[in-house]
Amino acid sequence: MRKQRDSLRLALLMTLTLSGGVADASDRSTLSDPVDNARIEVEKSERRLLLFSGDELIRTYTVGLGFEPVKNKVREGDGATPEGEYIVVVKNPQSQFYLSLGINYPNAHDADRGLESGLISEAEHRDIHRAEERGVRPPWNTALGGEIFIHGRGAGSDWTLGCVALDDPDMKELYGAISIGTRVRIRP
Repeated sequence: MRKQRDSLRLALLMTLTLSGGVADASDRSTLSDPVDNARIEVEKSERRLLLFSGDELIRTYTVGLGFEPVKNKVREGDGATPEGEYIVVVKNPQSQFYLSLGINYPNAHDADRGLESGLISEAEHRDIHRAEERGVRPPWNTALGGEIFIHGRGAGSDWTLGCVALDDPDMKELYGAISIGTRVRIRP
């Protein structure tokens, strides 16, 4: 039955495309829960989040960023969204921002930079590296900042403290599609 429904939906989309019609969001196929081999890419300059299943792009979402959207996150309170390679380490179904996916910022690369610049101690550096090796949440209480999430409550502007914000319906879909351990790449 589901295969038949998906085939009908695909045929409708093809007909609309060939006839010049435009399919709205309700015509999108339903994502599996969770998506196989999912990965996320955030393009800060384009204000979009791309969801992939393997190498196949399956969704594009509009996002809002930190209130300093161009800069790379350096320290707590700078309002910048970090750039780099991360993983989802927390899924919060009771977030104050609707739903949220926490990433492992700061990661080992951020810790190396922080130690070199004198922002964090050797012990904090070691704790962040250990968290990354184990694939768990790093310390979020260092001078590098922390608690960076992909969350809901609106993509209309750059309003967060460094997080990536989506509109709630998009966040609901993304939340269901993502598992702990999903790779997240954030680019300028």
